[in-house]
Formats: sequence, structure tokens, C-alpha cells
Amino acid sequence: MRTLFTLLFTLGFFITVHAADSAPGKVFKVLPLFVDQQNRIATSPSLFDRDAYQSYLHLHPDEVSAIRYDILWKAPKSSSAKYTLRLKLRGVGEASIPKAKTIETEVAAGSFRKWTSVNFAGAELKEFGHVVAWQVTLWEGTTLIGEQKSFLW
Repeated sequence: MRTLFTLLFTLGFFITVHAADSAPGKVFKVLPLFVDQQNRIATSPSLFDRDAYQSYLHLHPDEVSAIRYDILWKAPKSSSAKYTLRLKLRGVGEASIPKAKTIETEVAAGSFRKWTSVNFAGAELKEFGHVVAWQVTLWEGTTLIGEQKSFLW
């Protein structure tokens, strides 16, 4: 009886996971990364080094040339569908004035998950100030099909 319960529980778990993965579209992960003046996010391929260098760049904003948002997403492949990734940013500029910015990127769906990078750089970044929160949404035309947001959004 116990084995039957375990088997049914495991089967139910896999069906639930499969149903969640077959959603029409999803934003799985967003990695905001500081980029230095040499267009690097780390000084070596190590993930530990990347995290340490990101911490260093966070403490030294004058060495940051851009913020790159790496977005992992998936949408059903369709010949007629047009997909858009929309990155919304909230921040604090000079004199603690709140700022908002939206960056949109058209993307093409495939059979598998895809990584897309969105850069926020240059004079716009310096004028914007410190990014406090972000939200990434995936749109099929005018229909929202996936979302991921930061804790402070």
C-alpha cells in the first residue's frame, strides 16, 4: 500500500511539473549583471569570481559602463506570432527623484528555452541613477504570457 501511494504521489508530481512547463509562455530567470569598462561581467569563467566581481562593481559604480539583463524565456513556436520582451526599470536619480524606464525587444520563439540579453548603458544609465527594481514581461502581441520581477517590484 505504501509503495502504491509513493508511486501515485511521484506520478502526480511529474504530471504537475509537465503541465506547468507546457504553459503558453514563461520567463524563467532574469540575471541583472554589471558590465565594466572593458565589457566584462567577470575576470575569469568561474561563477564564484563572477559573483565576487559583481559585488566589486556594485561598490564601485564609476567603473560600471552598463547593466546587462540576461533573460531565460520560452514561448510556443508560431509562424504568425510576434513576441516582445519588455524590461521595466525603477530607480532613484539625483536628489532622490524616482525614475522609470521601459526597454522593449522583439524576439523570435523556438522549440527550446532561449537566453536574450538586454543592455542598459551609456548616458541613459548615468542619468537614470541607481536601479532599484525591475520587471520582465513576455508578450504575444497584446497578450501577457510570462512575467518575472525583482523582490522590490
